[in-house]
Amino acid sequence: MATANKLPDFNPGFEDNRIRIVWYGILAITLLVGAYATYQRIVGGMGTTNLTSITPWGAWVAFYIYFIGLSAGAFLVSTLANVFEMEGMENIDRDALFAAIIAMIVAMLFVWIDLGRMERMYFPFIWRQLTSALAWEVHAYVAYIGVLTAELYFSMRADLVRVAEHGSGLRARVSGLLTLGRTDLSDATVSADKKWLKRIGILGIPLAIFFVHGGTGILFAGVKARAYWNSGLFPVIFVISALLSGTALVMAVYVLRRKFFDAKPIDLDLLDRLGQLLLAFVLVDAAFTAIEALIGVMSLEGAHLAAWMTIALGKMAWSFWIVMVGLGWVLPLVLTSRRSWRRRPMFMVIAGLSVVIGVVGVRFNIVVPPLVNPVMEGLPAGDYLPTLTEWATSLGIVAVGLLIYTLGAETLPLTPLTEDEHE
Repeated sequence: MATANKLPDFNPGFEDNRIRIVWYGILAITLLVGAYATYQRIVGGMGTTNLTSITPWGAWVAFYIYFIGLSAGAFLVSTLANVFEMEGMENIDRDALFAAIIAMIVAMLFVWIDLGRMERMYFPFIWRQLTSALAWEVHAYVAYIGVLTAELYFSMRADLVRVAEHGSGLRARVSGLLTLGRTDLSDATVSADKKWLKRIGILGIPLAIFFVHGGTGILFAGVKARAYWNSGLFPVIFVISALLSGTALVMAVYVLRRKFFDAKPIDLDLLDRLGQLLLAFVLVDAAFTAIEALIGVMSLEGAHLAAWMTIALGKMAWSFWIVMVGLGWVLPLVLTSRRSWRRRPMFMVIAGLSVVIGVVGVRFNIVVPPLVNPVMEGLPAGDYLPTLTEWATSLGIVAVGLLIYTLGAETLPLTPLTEDEHE
């Protein structure tokens, strides 16, 4: 544990100010475009989308379950450090928790913009429906965000105190507020922080698996009218893909922040370990997806088989073969297959970002194809492609998450302060 005597050269943020200006400029433009598209959505209602009574869910729901998965996966990766105490993982613990919180915020924004009456977003907390799985999910999400926030607090409280006492400017003031008045750096207090961090992490594991992302899978699996969703494997597949996308995100963020923010050497052993986890999760995700496809094909059940035909051979086949299979599985499998490649930071960034993009295809393939096929013979088929308003609002919401992460990375001690930083 670092000493509290001094805090020299704590200056997180972009190493190159030109990159900072360009990055914030891109975010500003994206946020403005997203804000205008959101205004159009508020004024024009669902008429600004291509959603219909046949295909009532589209891009916003796909992104919602995507970011829920990112959050759950990033959190479960953080438990490798603060619950299972895997060596070296403490260097990514805070990054994973912070990313998990932001992903949940982004996911809730997608839920909000998809509501027909956006101003009624608080209704589930006032008029509770005990028989509604969605109502239970909303409450689970709030509890889960509380768990993540508490974990992040106990993870970095001691370093927040150091920054508040020995730093200067905005970072010191923000850190001082975030300590919540707990400024004791004694061994007993720091040890108590670690104990609470582990206890809350243990509490969060079943919450993330069974209620957050597994529960999101249950929302789909419980829809009996859609045979493709109505499967006991669906909640399991949701959790596995969450682990896959969360590991990929944390690995990519770790390397990129070390390169552009911290200017510190990358722990190649840690990178190798993350690469092995990514390789394992890709194989498991591909295997379960293949089992799910096999069930649909071998059963010759009409609706299930039709959904897979739409996914693999229909209009969205490019999303399945190029985005989901190519970027989500094949490319990361190749890049993580050799130990020497797993120890090359840029290879792992490419592998991580490839999975993060590839899982977007997974989410779209979950949401759209089962809806465009008619539920019963004789009913009209649906057709769906997101409008410019849907894409623009989605980019704006993602930019909100990126802005929050960037501000946090420039202000907070997301990397543990080590002894040599204080000497």
